[in-house]
Amino acid sequence: MTAPLEPAARIVDAELFAIETEIDWLTALSPTGNHERWEAFRASGYRSAPALTYPPLHCEPRTLRRRLRELPLEEIDHALVGELLREKSRELDRQVDLVELRGTDGFVQASVALFGAPDPALLADADEILAEVPEREQAAAEAGAADLVRAAEEEREAYRAQHDGFDFAIHVVDDLNSSLMVNRGELLIDAETRVPRARVAPLVAHEVGTHVVTRFNGRQQPLRQLESGLAHYDPLQEGLAALAEWLAGCLPADRLRVLAGRVVAADAAMQGQGVEEVFALLHETHGIGAHGAFDTAVRALRGGGLTKDAVYLQGLRDLLAYLADGHDIAPLFAGKLALAHLPALESLREEGLALPPALMPRHLRSEAALDQLEAARATSLTSFYTQESRP
Repeated sequence: MTAPLEPAARIVDAELFAIETEIDWLTALSPTGNHERWEAFRASGYRSAPALTYPPLHCEPRTLRRRLRELPLEEIDHALVGELLREKSRELDRQVDLVELRGTDGFVQASVALFGAPDPALLADADEILAEVPEREQAAAEAGAADLVRAAEEEREAYRAQHDGFDFAIHVVDDLNSSLMVNRGELLIDAETRVPRARVAPLVAHEVGTHVVTRFNGRQQPLRQLESGLAHYDPLQEGLAALAEWLAGCLPADRLRVLAGRVVAADAAMQGQGVEEVFALLHETHGIGAHGAFDTAVRALRGGGLTKDAVYLQGLRDLLAYLADGHDIAPLFAGKLALAHLPALESLREEGLALPPALMPRHLRSEAALDQLEAARATSLTSFYTQESRP
């Protein structure tokens, strides 16, 4: 049984949800022409990459800032709810900065204000992974977009069988800045995607079993921010998503190396290096494959230097530490949240202002998966990859 939010909190919660949807910084910072850019870079002998280009902006930063300033935050009587909403309002203001400063000298500072910078310990972990985790011969990339669509559709039907309200759209698109991704609850798959068959189920577990399921669970909550994401939710989301790949049977060494490479690339982008320099660092110094190194470099240079990609390894590191301490994983799926929010959500749950997860990921339900979860509690970050695909 849930209790209703007070009127002022409902108004602020709904408006924050609407504003975040309108900002849509991920689309605004996703470069266009990626396939052509790669072909041109390869044709140049990996010496010269075309400048990054972006879609038109569809939001008005000045208007969004005005709406944030006008939120009746001071009218919220519940101290804890009010603080969670103020924290989110501050984060959205920084997201507006990120979009407004796209392609300018101030962008990196805005990115660090929002996502932080790779800390020395995380950089050391990334360097250790790149030095110690072995390169392995990659399996043939025999699965394409159609295979991923079928797997995602099957996953959607399986969740629908458990909850009638579960749904998400699936789109095959050209020129995506990733093989597949979830944006605002919809699954986007690049039309040119090719992956090994053993990676199909783990990738679906990553995107659907983590990002879509937690969004759905958040939608059931009194506080809508658990659907769109409480402030600073990204590291835990990406940590859970990497764990999902591991539990689903295939997080290969090269995947862990990619996550480490993203930390190195984010740090290099902060230091003012361009796509060509970041590519050389990843490919020539750390031995990451040419196409993967280029994709990682472009991701790191989005907008002028986006530090978000460091949160993938950061989130996995922090999640493994949380599991090693023996904590229950279930509360992490109640919505999109940060580990730091767990005490607040437990307090809200006791008041009827928060609920347990409506759905748990399918990749966490089998006995084998639960055994693997226990194994994860004792696995170090640098060892967190599968030696071979598990059935």
